[in-house]
Amino acid sequence: MKYLLGTLAVLVLAAAATGVVCYRLSCDPAVHNAAARGDAMAWLRADFHLDDRQFAEIKRLHDAYAPSCEEHCRLIQEATKAREALKAGDPAAAAAERKLQERRLVCENAIAAHVRQVAALMSPADGRRYLALVLPKIADFDHRVAPDLHLNHPH
Repeated sequence: MKYLLGTLAVLVLAAAATGVVCYRLSCDPAVHNAAARGDAMAWLRADFHLDDRQFAEIKRLHDAYAPSCEEHCRLIQEATKAREALKAGDPAAAAAERKLQERRLVCENAIAAHVRQVAALMSPADGRRYLALVLPKIADFDHRVAPDLHLNHPH
């Protein structure tokens, strides 16, 4: 029994050390550092292997799209408040809900188009990976604020 517990302890310690080493060796340091700093643009550049030209064009696209995104979120917030101000039985509640859903759809379609523009500037493989990562998350935006490029934000 004495040797069994000691052997198990050594095995657990060896497995944990192996896991840490494998994790550290499999991480791209630039991607890890960008994520640790919450710098989504640096993460995007490192994880999707963007050259200077691609990075500059994607940054330009993000900067150009930001005001539109903020406006979509503002309109969605207004529609949400209008819907919430109505009682469930109120006949205007259904119209308010439709308006809210229409504004969400406009926003989500615009974000998807923007994301596809960004992906088109990447290599084909990285673009496909970017789309697979980002497109499914669009419907989960809460629209309380426009999604920013901080990785630690709740979007």
